[in-house]
Amino acid sequence: MPKIFELFGFPLTDNSPSAESHRRQAKCPFMGKACDGGGNRYLSSLDTTKNPELKKYFKEERIVPAGVCSLDIREGEQPWIVCPRRLLTLDHSERAAAHQADTENRIFSLADFYSGAHIGVWSEVKIKANSEDAEEKSFDYTFDYILMPLGTVSSEKISRLTGESWRVIRRQAERAGYQFARRNGIEFIEEFPVGKPLIIEIMTSSTSGGDKKKRTQIPMAFEDAILGKPHNAPGINYRQVWARMVSQLIVKSEVAIEWGGKTIWILQNNLADYISNTTALDLKKFLAKHTSEVNILCFGYGKLDERLEGPIKLRGGELYAGPISKNPRVEEGTSFQDIIRTSFAPPIESLVSVLIKKKMTRMILLK
Repeated sequence: MPKIFELFGFPLTDNSPSAESHRRQAKCPFMGKACDGGGNRYLSSLDTTKNPELKKYFKEERIVPAGVCSLDIREGEQPWIVCPRRLLTLDHSERAAAHQADTENRIFSLADFYSGAHIGVWSEVKIKANSEDAEEKSFDYTFDYILMPLGTVSSEKISRLTGESWRVIRRQAERAGYQFARRNGIEFIEEFPVGKPLIIEIMTSSTSGGDKKKRTQIPMAFEDAILGKPHNAPGINYRQVWARMVSQLIVKSEVAIEWGGKTIWILQNNLADYISNTTALDLKKFLAKHTSEVNILCFGYGKLDERLEGPIKLRGGELYAGPISKNPRVEEGTSFQDIIRTSFAPPIESLVSVLIKKKMTRMILLK
């Protein structure tokens, strides 16, 4: 059965004072602050008042997120990361930055930012827009992170860029915490986003629902594991992960190109291998030194020691990059659109073998 590998950033087998302190405070070492459950697992939080043992363990904390970072699915296989903060978070304290410094440095080595530039980071950026043509096409996506160089820009230029009056812009920017300056009677916003954007998308694995009777649901597995009891965890919902990614991979890459920038997808190597094995997209064919239209950056645990202590630094940083669509002039060319194609088509005998075992729903007699 699958087991929890890491809780609140530390291997479950790590019983050091630091690991125990992070667990009792429900603190994420990668963010350097309270765990948020990965940002999208609110239903997995636990109410400690419903369990006296949990209440005693967490003391003053009433609502605690199920801080599961990764799962051991099979013996001899790398753990599967299920929390995006475990793979990468750009929302961290300076002290916490060391745990993912190698990952950050690898990303910036592929960016087009110049040395010494001040870079702004925005998380969970939702853009909803409609086209102005007769077909009324729409765009509705949320980006994990947007990174852009910062500079000083005049009120006139910002109004021209956004199509809004300076009075409206100033009020909005003030609420967002921007700083203003006035020179020669003209107002400026300092550290305003300028230049080409870098979009960072983080894709981690989803868990299956689990079984309530067997206590394999994430909150139950977390509760047993944090209290030192034997536990079983849910598995990985492989198909859901692939479906979420394929629906966004091309779109978000195209949008970044339209904006003059690029998108880099951050994946665990386990997930990259799964994509290569279940679609026509063989990522190994796209191993690259430089970015292209679609960019995937892969990290993993590497070889794990038997004795594990402290947050484990991820290794790797292999870049897989290539074109969105195939060059029509190259017969055997490959592209990232292959991700929507099947890895192989099973013979019709496979279909017949299944139908033999399945009760017919209905028989229709055409007249």
